[in-house]
Amino acid sequence: MLDAVLALLAGSGGAPVTIDTIARAAGVGKRTIYRWWPSKGAVLLEALTGLAGDVVSPPEAETLRADPTSFVTATFRGARAESTASVLRSPVREAARDPHAADLVRTFTASRRDALRELLARRPDELAPGADLDLIVDQLYGLFWYRLLLDHRPLSDEAAAALAGALAGQAGTPTGVPS
Repeated sequence: MLDAVLALLAGSGGAPVTIDTIARAAGVGKRTIYRWWPSKGAVLLEALTGLAGDVVSPPEAETLRADPTSFVTATFRGARAESTASVLRSPVREAARDPHAADLVRTFTASRRDALRELLARRPDELAPGADLDLIVDQLYGLFWYRLLLDHRPLSDEAAAALAGALAGQAGTPTGVPS
């Protein structure tokens, strides 16, 4: 069922995905969906969260500089796949007109923000005193969504490395120090 949701999101072009379309695509009845999930948003959130976990698995604990580089690079690479980009763009487009979709997007992005914040915080001995982890996380996702949604510039490996280096420098590890 979750694969059907991702396929619908990838092909929807921003059109709303409904419980009816999910049920048809998955070959099940609406009651089956509601037996497993309380709402359309819950189904979509589980599908998006699963996709994000598949695309960006937490890196092994290395250093404050290496971990964000691995995380940002995997995030950018995953979003470069057109199917993933479409899946991510679809709920954001729907969120512009649907408050429930907006809640879904907020919940999904909060989970991704939390994953990066936890990654940075797991090395407290390397953090600079007063490092603003929320601001650091905002910078990653601000650039990520800006480039993904507006297609301003590519989510390249070079951009990922430069951004991760800048973020690690703000968190506490000076830029240019080998990991």
